[in-house]
Amino acid sequence: MAWLVVGLGNPGPTYASHRHNVGAMVLAELARRGGVTLSAHRLLHANTGDVRIGASGTGAVGADTEKVVLATSRSYMNVSGGPVAKLLGHYKITPDHLVVIHDELDIDFGKIRTKFGGGDNGHNGLKSIRGALGTGDFYRVRWGVGRPQGRQEPADFVLTPFPKAQSEDVAVEVSRAADAVECLVMYGLDATQQKYNS
Repeated sequence: MAWLVVGLGNPGPTYASHRHNVGAMVLAELARRGGVTLSAHRLLHANTGDVRIGASGTGAVGADTEKVVLATSRSYMNVSGGPVAKLLGHYKITPDHLVVIHDELDIDFGKIRTKFGGGDNGHNGLKSIRGALGTGDFYRVRWGVGRPQGRQEPADFVLTPFPKAQSEDVAVEVSRAADAVECLVMYGLDATQQKYNS
């Protein structure tokens, strides 16, 4: 069975650099590594591209590779569930072969955690996906953005860009999260947690 890897975010250039869009940033890095351009799939309300992941990473060739569908929703974050459910149905993929990459307020910036199952922890994208699928039993690659300082509301915080001073660190973390996705697909959760959960 193929894998579906979804990078959560809001569509359009206005949101592209926001903390809430780190999932889409990681997805774009995986597409770059695989040499694919994501194409709009109107019926599925998503941008998709097919790659293979192997021991050498995304874009690997040969028998010892996994087929992976990369996708970002063309809908807003809080209604991600519909497109994800349609993608799973279209490609005949079950939730246990779904990887969702998303921002996480309760993890400090510079840390990545991977897990299988669980709640949504107030994340509207995860809440929508769990509601549409009727289960939370899918993999998550959680990209830590930390909580805002002072009195800024978390909802406002995630809808702002990272400071320019963090741009190099953001690039490093995007790459590391993409590495974690590759490891998860190829070697499973235990190996990925041992290597990337910090």
